[in-house]
Amino acid sequence: MTAPNTLRLLPWSGPEGKPCYLSTDDGEGYMSRLADNIEAVQLGTAAELLEQALDKLDDQGTGSEDMRRLAKDLTGALREVLRVATSRGDLLAVSDPHCP
Repeated sequence: MTAPNTLRLLPWSGPEGKPCYLSTDDGEGYMSRLADNIEAVQLGTAAELLEQALDKLDDQGTGSEDMRRLAKDLTGALREVLRVATSRGDLLAVSDPHCP
């Protein structure tokens, strides 16, 4: 649950790549649940890409084009995971005032 008067960083960007925030004290509302679901998908995708990367790195036959595509996909996934981590860290800091 989001504390009153706090903003939640959403797992998507707005126009021109700018961050989007949700202001609500209802952590179970539609937008909060949507953000939670999208975060879960993003984390799942990152886990799948990590497995693919490990397989491709072990395969001596993986071509440079495949590696570039994988690096691009991993970069996007890392960006999303960092946004999720930032958002959740912000939420933890708000919920625990003793957290630095």
